[in-house]
This record gives sequence, structure tokens and C-alpha cells, in this order.
Amino acid sequence: MTAPTPYLHLPGTARAALPSYAEVVGCGFAVHSFADLGREDGPADAVGHGYLVDGPVALFAADVAGDEPVFTSAGLVWALLGAADPATLRAWFTDLAAGGRVVDRFGVHWLIGFEGDG
Repeated sequence: MTAPTPYLHLPGTARAALPSYAEVVGCGFAVHSFADLGREDGPADAVGHGYLVDGPVALFAADVAGDEPVFTSAGLVWALLGAADPATLRAWFTDLAAGGRVVDRFGVHWLIGFEGDG
């Protein structure tokens, strides 16, 4: 890993978010439950750690337990500038906007763009 990787702490939605993001960017994902990690501070099937696998972008996510703070994106934008060709970036934008407004349905703000012709 050569760059910072976002790690989203989600309110019980990591199991839905990870495959959604994996589908958008065309990669796999892995999920380890609280039970897999020996955690007893939340539901056994909650996501203790998950991540995108072999994709063009890196992302980690987990469900929060108890009074852990939930991810909020106030003042944060995940930039995918130049991460793929223009047609792919347009498709990512369309897919991420589905079910969302300016942010996707998981509360993440995205900045997607490219330079040059497209």
C-alpha cells in the first residue's frame, strides 16, 4: 500500500457497502465478522474488518460497536481524480450516485474527475 487508505466505520452497513463499492470499481472484497476476529462487543455477524481486493482503489470498512464513533464525511472528500480512464470514471460516478444525493447512500462524499479529452 503506497498511499493512505480510507477506513470507514459504519453503523451496521459495512456488509452492504463493501460489495457495493467492489461492484462499482470492478474488484473483489473480503469481510471478516466480529466472530471471525473473536470480538464480543457487538453482533457476531457484524463486520469487524473488510476491504476491497485487487481493485484500482483501496478501501477498508467495518461496523462500529457500542459507543464507537461512526464515520462522518463533513469536510472530507474521497478523490478519485485520474484513477481510471474517463469512461470508467463516468460509470463510477453514475453508480455511486445511485440511491444517493451529493453523497452516496453510505454517507461518503466523492470527487471524481480527469484531465484532458474525455
